[in-house]
Amino acid sequence: MRKILHDVPNVTTPPKPACWIVTDGAAGNERQARALAQAMRVEADVLCAGLRGPWAWSAPRMTSGLGIGVASELRQRLRAPWPALVIGCGRDGALLARWLRHASGGKTFTVQILDPRIDPRHFDLVVAPRHDALEGANVIPTIGALNPVDADWLAAGLARFAMLAQLPRPRTAVLIGGARRGLDMDGIWFDTFLSRINGLAERDGGSVLVSTSRRTPDVWRRMSRERLRADCVHFWNGPEDGENPYPGYLAAADRLVVSPDSVNMLSEACATGKPVVTLLPDSARGKLTDFHAELRAQGWLHRLDADVDFSTLPQPPPLRELAAVASKVWHGLESTRPDVVAALTGD
Repeated sequence: MRKILHDVPNVTTPPKPACWIVTDGAAGNERQARALAQAMRVEADVLCAGLRGPWAWSAPRMTSGLGIGVASELRQRLRAPWPALVIGCGRDGALLARWLRHASGGKTFTVQILDPRIDPRHFDLVVAPRHDALEGANVIPTIGALNPVDADWLAAGLARFAMLAQLPRPRTAVLIGGARRGLDMDGIWFDTFLSRINGLAERDGGSVLVSTSRRTPDVWRRMSRERLRADCVHFWNGPEDGENPYPGYLAAADRLVVSPDSVNMLSEACATGKPVVTLLPDSARGKLTDFHAELRAQGWLHRLDADVDFSTLPQPPPLRELAAVASKVWHGLESTRPDVVAALTGD
């Protein structure tokens, strides 16, 4: 079990557990839930559901017998005293949040991040991106994924990875995810993606900072190392390359090239306030294309064309939604659940 600790001025640390974060352990889901807890300035225990069997297949629908369907560490926690607040993210988190709300007799306030794929009424609040088209009186819509990227976060990232600021400019951060349903991101697409990045480096010089994710195929990792031809290339492909410099990449970059598959990475890139480009396959379909369309309409995202001119791209204010969402969650608590507010603040 891991802790998030925060300095909350003028309040007494409340008895534990005040808040739980429950997810499937996926980095993107846990990151969103952590970001919300941090923005709310509450202490949180971070728990992985570890669902198995029918509970994993049907989450978040099947709640009966859940005690034998979760990780052993979490199983010991599924009893009173119940947390005052649960923040779930993803389908596994939704199942645990739903179960805890019922088991506590409604005493646990539940906030679900991302479409739970069941009626939002099973939760107190649901935070979901608009492209999920989720409706309900308790739904807080966002454009992208929740993330901690703001001026302070970027400054901390640059301070931690100060050597990146010494690399030649312009510095181009390249964030690579992996294939997903609805996107034809095959070998031909990836070859074009790398060729466009090489074209930028040949035209503009500078440095290329490459970060892959857990979903990046090994063949793409190898191709990136073999094919990118900038004079200065900084790679991070995993723990074998040392500490993850992702915060430093976002902070040091003058512009960002992001693969089109990840709502999280695109949202974080657009939160930097720097030009962001991607290469969306022409055959793309599904709700992800609605997300891309909104980012383009607002000027946050542009196409990675061979002749893209970053100096002419519009620069709207950064896409930063976390503080507003945290404020809305607090408002919901203060207007309906003063007991939860007291538990979280120690008042």
